[in-house]
Amino acid sequence: MTIREQMEDMEAKTLSSYATLSTASRGRDVDEPQCDIRPIFQRDRDRILHCKAFRRLKNKTQVFLTPLGDHYRTRLSHTLEVSQNARTISKALRLNEDLTEAIALGHDLGHTPFGHAGEKILNQLVSDGFRHNEQSVRIVELLEKDGQGLNLTWEVRDGIKNHQTSLTPATPEGKVVRLSDKIAYVNADIDDAIRAEILTEDDIPLDIRNTLGFSTRARLNTLIHDVITNSKDTYDIHMSDEIFQAMSELRAFMFKSVYTNPVAKGEEVKARRMIKELFEYYTFHPEDMPERFQEMNAEGTPMDRVIADYISGMTDQYAVTKFNEYFMPKAWEVDGY
Repeated sequence: MTIREQMEDMEAKTLSSYATLSTASRGRDVDEPQCDIRPIFQRDRDRILHCKAFRRLKNKTQVFLTPLGDHYRTRLSHTLEVSQNARTISKALRLNEDLTEAIALGHDLGHTPFGHAGEKILNQLVSDGFRHNEQSVRIVELLEKDGQGLNLTWEVRDGIKNHQTSLTPATPEGKVVRLSDKIAYVNADIDDAIRAEILTEDDIPLDIRNTLGFSTRARLNTLIHDVITNSKDTYDIHMSDEIFQAMSELRAFMFKSVYTNPVAKGEEVKARRMIKELFEYYTFHPEDMPERFQEMNAEGTPMDRVIADYISGMTDQYAVTKFNEYFMPKAWEVDGY
């Protein structure tokens, strides 16, 4: 019996009857030999962790564009916080931690530079729209490894695609990630907003704090415990009505106080304009995109989708660099001066 088989056997003996077993996966689009050490979802986790799109998350905006402080969240630190929350919940519920972590690490791979500001403008520019969750799946299925994709399992791709509130993942592990994403970004964004002096702890409505807690740490503790308590011995993953309502009110407060705050979001107008200009530039100069993107168009992918694939993969700084290269005049140089 291989190490992988021993681990699969341990899953069957120790995980909840609601957990998604590695041996029960619907598999990959392209069949391949099993690893002798790692179960199938662990291999997916490792593939995501080592891919280029994951590394680029460290230089993509979470909420605050190009912040000067070292301690503001990026898309990568947000992803790691989602993963930690989700693993805590999955472990307590005896779900498949490998599947949970793979979904969590991959859920935001498709995010654009400059966060949701970039996503909104690309959604306007691409004929059939642009949604970061669908782009994340497109990355792992098609764009990574120079067009080969990562060949992930169906369950991981389903969880990545359906991590948004309006969608429903097929596995309890996917549902854990969907809730963990909301828990992570609401609390982290409060922490960053306080650091940026956009708001103070006392600005948060008292009734919300009475229910969820009077600090980021306390609110995380309340939310995670509530999910675990209310999801035991059930296929569904959910909060109590009281806690879910309080979290919804907290999100509404954040939209009003931070996500649409002109102080926090003032630079987004420039970011949207920058991405729009880059999109229009590549429409008329596709030869300035990397060769593999040009080949995608030649093979039948619409040009607007190809351009969105290229721009959405950029980090904030790379987008600024390309914009300066195409649109900002360079100083004239004369030898000897």
